[in-house]
Amino acid sequence: MNKEKKNAVIFILVFLLLMAGGIYMAIMGVGPNSNGRMVDIPLGLDLQGGLSVTYEITTPNPSKEEINATIDKLQRRVDAYSSEGEVYQEGDNRITVEIPVDTSKYDAHDILDELGQPGKLEFIDSENEALREKGQPYEVILNGADVKDAQAGVDNQTTNGVTDYVVQLQFTEEGAKKFGDATSANIGKIIYIVYDDEIASAPTVRSAITDGNAEINSIGSYEAADKLASTIKIGALPLELSQLQYNIVGAKLGREAVSTSLKAGAIGLAIVAVLMIVLYLLPGFVSAIALAAYVILMMLILSVRDVTLTLPGIAGILLSIGMAVDANVIIFTRIKEEIAAGKSVREAVEQGFKKAFSAILDGNITTLIAAIVLMMLGSGSIRGFAITLMIGIILSMFTALVITKKLLMSLVVLGATSEKIYGRAKQPKVPNYCKNFKWFGLISLVVIIAGFAFLGVNKSKNGNALNFALEFTGGTSTSVTFNETYDLARSEAEVVPVFTETLGLTEAQVQVQTVEGTNQVIFKTPEVSEEASASLDKALHEKFEISEISFQSISSTISGEMRKDAIIAIVIASILMLIYIAIRFSDVKFGISAVIALIHDVSVVFAVYSIGWLAVGNTFIACMLTILGYSINATIIIFDRVRENLKNADRKETVENIVNKSIAQTFTRTIYTSLTTLVMVMMLFIMGVSSLKEFTLTLMAGIICGGYSSVCISAPLWFSLRKLLTKKDTKEKQNA
Repeated sequence: MNKEKKNAVIFILVFLLLMAGGIYMAIMGVGPNSNGRMVDIPLGLDLQGGLSVTYEITTPNPSKEEINATIDKLQRRVDAYSSEGEVYQEGDNRITVEIPVDTSKYDAHDILDELGQPGKLEFIDSENEALREKGQPYEVILNGADVKDAQAGVDNQTTNGVTDYVVQLQFTEEGAKKFGDATSANIGKIIYIVYDDEIASAPTVRSAITDGNAEINSIGSYEAADKLASTIKIGALPLELSQLQYNIVGAKLGREAVSTSLKAGAIGLAIVAVLMIVLYLLPGFVSAIALAAYVILMMLILSVRDVTLTLPGIAGILLSIGMAVDANVIIFTRIKEEIAAGKSVREAVEQGFKKAFSAILDGNITTLIAAIVLMMLGSGSIRGFAITLMIGIILSMFTALVITKKLLMSLVVLGATSEKIYGRAKQPKVPNYCKNFKWFGLISLVVIIAGFAFLGVNKSKNGNALNFALEFTGGTSTSVTFNETYDLARSEAEVVPVFTETLGLTEAQVQVQTVEGTNQVIFKTPEVSEEASASLDKALHEKFEISEISFQSISSTISGEMRKDAIIAIVIASILMLIYIAIRFSDVKFGISAVIALIHDVSVVFAVYSIGWLAVGNTFIACMLTILGYSINATIIIFDRVRENLKNADRKETVENIVNKSIAQTFTRTIYTSLTTLVMVMMLFIMGVSSLKEFTLTLMAGIICGGYSSVCISAPLWFSLRKLLTKKDTKEKQNA
């Protein structure tokens, strides 16, 4: 065995060992903390269950220090319920709190009540405490904003074997000075700690404390010390907050979402693997192994990097799997073409990867641009979708250009050189796509015009041009999972009256939506207060047998921001893509054609939303940007072939024929990629939970539209622009 074959065997063995190690790590983990386990991937609220709430800062002109202090105080409150809770700032004047908790063990409404309370914490000396008790004006030594931390502990110096539990206090720099002055003036006296006008503790000052650290001792139990520490450290919020929206997700709904989404992904992946093997034989088998490596790497990255996985995030993974297949399809199509051109199998494999590289690089970078824009401008679950999509795009290039290449070349070296196990490309028929461009454009124009026409129809029929979701209009969505099936008629007849009686609404103000294949029914109403939703929860449980109820309330005050962000995101992504394409192809007409094709795709999918009366909400933004990325990827594959054929064409061949030939050469790739991506998304549509139905439906429409526009719109449009501008330039030269 020569050195080259030995290296090939070593690579295959090392790869298999790494795969086995990756699988073991994903299941069992490694190290003392079992790092890398799939079960340890942090789950978002929509998968784990819990609640999120967004507050608006109502204090005028808050400083950065005040905002950070408020976030810190809220985080301490959140820590009392979950170690995985998170508090973060959104925009200039909003703070979002996310707490993944089992809502069957905690009352989410009680948590909401406690989170946003201002929590007046005061340290008061004996003289002023007497005034406070009488309802008279009093002076405060320091307040909750002066407390940096408070922790329960145990005094190691026990007396007569009795353990002494304590609370250790740490003050801010300003608080330390205030407390030092107060303790110096009150030695032997009591300083009262008052929270929300109730005495939480009344320790006696033994000596002056000037170093910013204090200790309250002689507490009866650790539980009492811990409760007192929690009361002190959550303290007073430095800023006033107004609740904008909240979302309560039942744990059962989350578990079902994970289960069905994973099953959908597994089935979709298996179908894609079979398709690749049938279509591309040995290279298809290699790509199936590379896809398995892709999934393992994705799981390890999510676990090790503590990337929070959301339901749209799962959709992002499944979509990126379809895009990972695309890179392999491009390569294997090239290999078939090289074999048909008379190259040996080894030369064909080498040239296939070499010639496919630029198309894969350009296509994935432009899709990556959309993902980055979405991550920067999005928030919550949308940002989670963008992150997983971005990771997926990077991994797809790595698995295709490194793993697939090394595995396939190793097999070639070891003797897998028969043309029969690779396939040979057939000479494609070359329809005149450029000539038929006007008919394709007319069809697209009719669909787009119909979409805009339906805006008027919807306005007259439903009162709104589009079916804006709660994120835009404001309101409350109550999702109820009954123990038996409630169809639309039964829900309207039996359940809606409970809503109208409890909330004081008319029947017209309650919209009902059933979820096919489940006992879940969604009721959409105008915005309902937290107290009213708690009453509704109680009323529904009293009258019906229910396994799960979740609430989502979103204030209409964020609608303007979301619409603006959506438009900005799409515009920025389109401009960046145009610039990148213009630079890479050294022809701005390619960039203009690609962006017009993007506008076409977005307009067609917009028509789907308009004609189908689909809900326009958070996922609408993610859907549109995903379509941008996917569509531009398909377009660039054809543009790359046009560029190559222009370089290699003889002088007698017309540009029109080159464009038609380029489209024909990449046609099977467009069909196969669209098919495999559709399979992944369709499985999620068929098996996934209701919250992803409309999202995956519009993604499927976008995938079909993206494939159509790349073949029938983008390249013929480039030819038309080139022809038009060339004629204009010729006329100007003649006139000169």
